[in-house]
Amino acid sequence: MSERVYEVADADAMRALGEQLGRTFRAGDLVVLSGQLGAGKTTLAQGIAAGMGVEGPVTSPTFVIARIHRSARSGPDLVHADAYRLGSLAEVDDLDLDASLDDSVTVVEWGKGRVEALSESRIEIVIDRDVEPRTVLYRQINASGRGS
Repeated sequence: MSERVYEVADADAMRALGEQLGRTFRAGDLVVLSGQLGAGKTTLAQGIAAGMGVEGPVTSPTFVIARIHRSARSGPDLVHADAYRLGSLAEVDDLDLDASLDDSVTVVEWGKGRVEALSESRIEIVIDRDVEPRTVLYRQINASGRGS
């Protein structure tokens, strides 16, 4: 497991960090975003989408639960999901996120404790808004137990 910590001063910096990270993500990556309400999860996801070069505006998927943003270039699609309103692991399973996992980058807001079973390898990003500047903990978890 490898970890990095970023300090983020505002929404623009959060988007910029997301864009930087989005350029590194590959098909099959599962990204689990955690943090309090208003921490910046959707803002980070917007930056990830920009870095990946996907189509369409990226907004919070809280009420539609999941959206697919098609790649505008030769990269993978982005599946952006929000598990906040899901009450059980069965509801997460009903989303069929595993059906597109190998071909897309899957970003799940509020996914901690709900989507880890989708892949032994994942990227966990925890945003802490209780400190200034906000901190973003990036943790890469590989099935082998070694960080990359």
